[in-house]
Amino acid sequence: MSQEDLDPRKLERARDAFRSVEYAKFLGLEMGEVGDGTASVHLDARAELLQYHSVVHGGAIASLIDTASAFAVLTRIDLDERVTTTDLTIHYLRPISSGRMTATARIIRGGRRLVVLSVDVTNDRNALVATAVTTYLRLQ
Repeated sequence: MSQEDLDPRKLERARDAFRSVEYAKFLGLEMGEVGDGTASVHLDARAELLQYHSVVHGGAIASLIDTASAFAVLTRIDLDERVTTTDLTIHYLRPISSGRMTATARIIRGGRRLVVLSVDVTNDRNALVATAVTTYLRLQ
């Protein structure tokens, strides 16, 4: 589904929420596409994000993945509902030291209590940098 198929209130909530996340601003994350059960978030590799071996730190990539996932979940939960990450398993497939990364998250199962997502991170040449599976818990 595309952004046009998404409940406009949920799309606006996702955009407002993204603008309010100070950590996302600190890292330099940028919101990409948002659809029903999907979201993409971008991050440019820069010196502040590099680890000792001059590649982007795994924690920055993990934050990119977690943020894309959270916003994909926001498109499917009720407007007054909240969630939290319960696990995140990442496979780092290739190092990245420059350019733009894009995390694309999609819900693969949305249950009553848990939401499971698959996330791919690509570089600006569309090569797969990392892949992840994450689970979110719906809070009561």
